[in-house]
Amino acid sequence: MLRYILKRLIVFIPTLIAISLLAFVISINAPGDPVERLSKSANKEGTASEQSSSTKKVKQEIRKRLGLDLPVFYLSLATMADSDTLYKIDDKAHQDNLLRLSRKYGNWEAVQNYYLALVAAAEVTSNIDVEEVCKLNSTFTIQEINDGDSTYLDTIYASNYSKNEITQVKSNTSFDIISLQESYNEDIILSKLTDLEKRYAENEFLAPTKESFLAVQKAFKNLQENATPWKTYIPKITWYGKNQYHRWLFGDGGERKGVLRGDFGISYIDNQPVSDKIWKKFTVSFVFIFLSILLSYIISIPIGIYSAYKKNSAFDKGSSVILFVLYSMPGFFIGTLLLYAFANPDTLVWFPESGWQDPSIYQEDWGLFKSMAHHWPYMVLPLITYTYSSFAFLSRIMRVGMVDVMGQDFIRTARAKGLGEKKVVLKHALRNSLLPIITVFANIFPVAIGGSVIIEVIFSLPGMGLETFNAILNYDYPMIVAIFTISGFLTVIGYLVADILYAVVDPRISYS
Repeated sequence: MLRYILKRLIVFIPTLIAISLLAFVISINAPGDPVERLSKSANKEGTASEQSSSTKKVKQEIRKRLGLDLPVFYLSLATMADSDTLYKIDDKAHQDNLLRLSRKYGNWEAVQNYYLALVAAAEVTSNIDVEEVCKLNSTFTIQEINDGDSTYLDTIYASNYSKNEITQVKSNTSFDIISLQESYNEDIILSKLTDLEKRYAENEFLAPTKESFLAVQKAFKNLQENATPWKTYIPKITWYGKNQYHRWLFGDGGERKGVLRGDFGISYIDNQPVSDKIWKKFTVSFVFIFLSILLSYIISIPIGIYSAYKKNSAFDKGSSVILFVLYSMPGFFIGTLLLYAFANPDTLVWFPESGWQDPSIYQEDWGLFKSMAHHWPYMVLPLITYTYSSFAFLSRIMRVGMVDVMGQDFIRTARAKGLGEKKVVLKHALRNSLLPIITVFANIFPVAIGGSVIIEVIFSLPGMGLETFNAILNYDYPMIVAIFTISGFLTVIGYLVADILYAVVDPRISYS
């Protein structure tokens, strides 16, 4: 048995690597830019230091903290037209656009020059001083002003352009140049360049920045004339040392610990470590799921055994009807019914109506038994709601397995030897009919990470169900990836436990 377990553990290593790779691919291909998301979530707090995260410098710091300034994986399978340093571009949309341009024209050096010209033009345009332009493009006269008490001379400026006109032209020019950084369609690029050329010709005050625009035109023309699309057909493999996957898995040796040590990154919602959030929620959900499974098996297995032993009896038929009626009732209905019946000031107030603990008296340093005594009243109603629907499912599986085993030859042989009915049922029949139950347990075990959204909402439980729902609703991909990774790990563990239990309950199965 020990040898078999070691073999399975060795097989699980590539399985876990595959799970980690899939989770990492999901995280890096998730829609949106994580830097923008974290910047927005930080700005919601409202303090001056957090609002400064929208600046370019702080965004670069966020990129470095997340490891986005590193290549994605240990190796990159690309073409000769692609750049092996594209990951250094700060903006994700710009990265995608540059990749499209290099795949289209095949000349990365020309693509890079075109992009740098656009960046320089955008910076020059953004530095236009509207007030200074108004003064430089205006005429002035000296007029005599009489305010009633005295007379004095004043200079009156008459600008050729209004302040609003200059601001509007500046905004439109900046927008077109920035949009070019995300445009790869040649027709769209040429259209925007034509519009910009016309705007520069019609507005004299743009003359100091026209040189940067001419550099953009020249760079794009060079890109068209020196295209080498044949390079896109020649593959190229680039090897990297430090990369995002290695950092995600093993950490960076500093603040980031890596997934193998429980560090799943930063939440996009509140900028908090995912590991700090998930383990607190997981504890609540795991306690309910574990106790629910335990109660379900303790109650369902005896019912299934007795129903199989008394096949087609009044107990068998009556229990089937009652259990299937319970199974047909949705969880939100039973939960609401329990709240109205046992947590309602108008009827009975036997249990608290919501929550997991009383924050006014609960203390983290309480011992195990004192904490259990405090939590228990809050757990009764949710636990009933978690458990009741499992009775019909598990008891029917147990019944079917027992009925099948009770009709086999070795059971008749045991009875023919004179063994008591209790020993025949509990020793010989029960162990051989537990295989379906064990299989179900292996599949239920990973559900602990998911919790139950509806039940946790009804009873206001701080568990994984509600946290998972909020993560999906708010596109909190680090949290989603963490849940996916832990679920995959628990699935692997569940199947290993099931394989071991198969050999324990069924003597016909041997792993030697």
